[in-house]
Amino acid sequence: MKKIIVVNNTKKWRFNVPEAEIISAKDYLTNQEYSCQKNLRVFNLCKDYNYQSKGYYVSLLAEARGHKVIPNVKSIRDFKAPAVVKIVSDEIDSLIQKSLRKLSGSEFVLSIYFGQNVSSQYLELSQELYRIFQAPLLRAKFIFKQKWYIQSIRPICLNEIPDTHLSMVDQFAKEYFEKTRFFSAKADDYLYDLAILINPDEKEPPSNEKAIQKFISAAEETGFRVELITQKDYHRVGEFDALFIRETTNVNHATYSFARRAQSEGIAVIDDPDSILRCSNKVYLQELMNVGHIPAPKTIITHSENRNVLAKELGFPLILKSPDSSFSQGVIKVKNKEELELELDRMFTKSDLLIAQEFTPTDFDWRIGVLDGKPLYACKYYMAKDHWQIYNWKSEDKNEICGNFDCLPIESVPHGIVKAALRVAAMIGNGLYGVDLKEVDGNPVVIEVNDNPNIDAGIEDQVAKKKIYLAIMRSLRHRIEDRLNAAQQKIQHHERDFFI
Repeated sequence: MKKIIVVNNTKKWRFNVPEAEIISAKDYLTNQEYSCQKNLRVFNLCKDYNYQSKGYYVSLLAEARGHKVIPNVKSIRDFKAPAVVKIVSDEIDSLIQKSLRKLSGSEFVLSIYFGQNVSSQYLELSQELYRIFQAPLLRAKFIFKQKWYIQSIRPICLNEIPDTHLSMVDQFAKEYFEKTRFFSAKADDYLYDLAILINPDEKEPPSNEKAIQKFISAAEETGFRVELITQKDYHRVGEFDALFIRETTNVNHATYSFARRAQSEGIAVIDDPDSILRCSNKVYLQELMNVGHIPAPKTIITHSENRNVLAKELGFPLILKSPDSSFSQGVIKVKNKEELELELDRMFTKSDLLIAQEFTPTDFDWRIGVLDGKPLYACKYYMAKDHWQIYNWKSEDKNEICGNFDCLPIESVPHGIVKAALRVAAMIGNGLYGVDLKEVDGNPVVIEVNDNPNIDAGIEDQVAKKKIYLAIMRSLRHRIEDRLNAAQQKIQHHERDFFI
């Protein structure tokens, strides 16, 4: 994606950034060349973002044109809202106090250049404020009244940078606009920027390293420049056109914050926050399946007032699930009344609602991968050795933690299994899902829907191979282009109304 830096006066631009074109605000606002281009990343460095100023209109029209712009209008408005500044000050209070604890005096001014500061001791605070306010050049004023507070924060223009800072700011600008990405081909070969969120320390990630490399290759073939990011890169989400989450998701986790940030920035994202929210909670899923008449094991949403009916209604053994259980963790099989009461007491300390389910033993579980409402892959996951689940996390033998698997062509899967998977996935959304089912007496029974399904090289890709990775990357590209086309149509509609 082409990068442009918009300034009021190009003659006053002081830095060498060959990766971007420097243009004036007047050109961006009036030149039809920029109005018609779809694939533009706009860095708005105008000297003024006040309402109806050139700087304000650069960000406003960039959003209307479907361009990626930093800062966006939401960020610009946040600068003017004292309540927002106070909330931010409260939210990052511990970081503020830690960063400024050695200072004396009652005032302190922090200049933030492209997310950094000339003093490394303020780097973390600078990055956090950039993450929140998303403007390349910022200045924050702090005051001390028993402790440090943010009094104000505002964008600054180029001529407000002290001469003594220029050499370091030049380096910051180079790092900011270059970024460390996969430059195996010329930048012009790529249309869009994709971030793949991973956690290098995760023991059981949704994709192994080999699969991640295959995603990268498929993305580059699809027109993406790719960068692997981690949780520390939250402040950079707005720099990308698409986000693909390959870290295990949960609502009370950074992955949800990443997805929510991407959605609010208009960035194509898999997994989207709505899917994470819906799939992460088993109580929600069960209620959804009840309403949609989806075939499932006999299930009772359990609370303190109906716990006494579980044994009678479900019999023993029965299954208890915490609402946010995943990968067979937080799922308990109880064999009798004593075990049931003990586990209920323990699990109710963490959640007011639980899932109780009849035990439905089978030799394997089906997993149907679904993308954009279509089947993507099909796997049989067999139970771990001498265990009733596909994962046995208590196994002392690492080779016996999970059972074997078979990956099959979609056309080899019983029609009812695929149909049930597509039906329940459609009730969640149009993202990437893994629907877990059992086959009981020849009929499908849906167990759950996962928003962040495993795609490991050598397992889920055994049949589809490269196609599975390309399908996901193409889906992300289509999502970007659908948004851009919608923005372009909106512009054309307004222009037509104006001339009429």
